[in-house]
Amino acid sequence: MPYLLSSDLPNEPAGLRFRSLIERGGILRLPGAHNGMASLQAKAAGFEALYLSGAAMTASMGLPDLGIITVDEVSFFIKQVARASGLPVLVDGDTGYGEALNVMHMVRAFEEAGAGAVHLEDQLLPKKCGHLNDKKLATAHDMAAKVNAAAKARRHLYIVARTDAAASEGMDGAVARAKMYMEAGADAIFPEALNTAEMFREFARRMPGVPLLANMTEFGKTPFFTASEFEDMGYRMVIWPVSSLRVANKAQEKLYATIAADGSTKAMVPEMQTRAELYATIGLADYEALDASIVATIVPEPVEG
Repeated sequence: MPYLLSSDLPNEPAGLRFRSLIERGGILRLPGAHNGMASLQAKAAGFEALYLSGAAMTASMGLPDLGIITVDEVSFFIKQVARASGLPVLVDGDTGYGEALNVMHMVRAFEEAGAGAVHLEDQLLPKKCGHLNDKKLATAHDMAAKVNAAAKARRHLYIVARTDAAASEGMDGAVARAKMYMEAGADAIFPEALNTAEMFREFARRMPGVPLLANMTEFGKTPFFTASEFEDMGYRMVIWPVSSLRVANKAQEKLYATIAADGSTKAMVPEMQTRAELYATIGLADYEALDASIVATIVPEPVEG
């Protein structure tokens, strides 16, 4: 149903809905949805919550993931994904867009945009993808101050503290930071770029009772594990952050190459979402039914030849 039907909208804040999904047990699967259409398709596949990746947002804007985008730009993505799907969304908050006051502003802005959760990371700007080399870290104290600021500013937002320390400070450093971030007010911990099952298990063993998030990105340092395998290792959430964008970009690359070579899209038609499928996904008929002055759309029959 379209989001304009207020009776169809969730009554509970997104943060509380996200928290309920974590607290019910099991592992929460969070596929990346880089725009509103992707969120609708993920919801149709049966997912209950979504992830909005900073890398996917920046790449969709033609920018690298270096902490360049702003709170307002991210809020635009949050609004379309949360509005289209109605699902609680975990949002990549990078380093918080500044220091403690900036973090508080981010939390309020993201809540107002419809986010259910946010994760903050302990890198310094210019930040990098967690699976790249030579990341520079903030001090644990400075990161804890940001987490505490986020906890003070939130009304319902679920706060995940991400640490990139395993690569430079080892497991001991990552665990020490995670414990400090939990004491500062985090609800969960995201240990980034762990690269063996043993590392995932050890981190979980040393953080008993703490909800943990695993990142199952492609082309990174983490081997492929299933959601069930992460659950068995002690994790409560798993994200596939950029997968939807990677697939969409590869398909678009093929499309443009086909047009350039053939001067036509005909060879790509079997790989396209049809007009009828598009209208069904976005609920065009439901929107038209809301206003009797809108003439119902008749989908034209495909042209042969």
